[in-house]
Amino acid sequence: MTATTPDLERRPACLPEELLASTVFLLGKLGYAIKTRVLHEFEEAGFSMYEYSVLAMLGEGACEAQATIADVLGLDRSQLVGVLDHLEERGVIERQRDAKDRRRHTVSLTAEGKRQLGKLRAVLSTLEESILEPLGEQSRKSLHKALLTVAAHNDARFERRSGAGTSGRGG
Repeated sequence: MTATTPDLERRPACLPEELLASTVFLLGKLGYAIKTRVLHEFEEAGFSMYEYSVLAMLGEGACEAQATIADVLGLDRSQLVGVLDHLEERGVIERQRDAKDRRRHTVSLTAEGKRQLGKLRAVLSTLEESILEPLGEQSRKSLHKALLTVAAHNDARFERRSGAGTSGRGG
């Protein structure tokens, strides 16, 4: 007959102190877990992370040129075409040739695109609240500021435009 193992012995082993002491390790593990959750929630809502990113850019009026969207998001331009094709098929964006430069396409949100972007923002807000639940408001602001500083140091796309706000998402 086998003796039952106490609950404490069935818990997974704790990570080594060396890993817990590494900020980069923690960011990596947490980033992967968060990305997995976000991808799942967006998929449930019928969108990909790339599609959300495009909608968010257009929602802020950040840029409308198809090539610029690809560059800012770090996507291959042919990859972006597939993303835009799918969004256009769903009726959430419109693409038009630029009247000033026929080689260029401009992209804009439709009314349905604005509605869907609102839904995705709500999904992300709920996830953010769940993930940051153990932190108070000041700790959340400090964490966001620190992450933005590190991100901007490593990738110029994260630098804030002077006078830019937080896009209404609590940053």
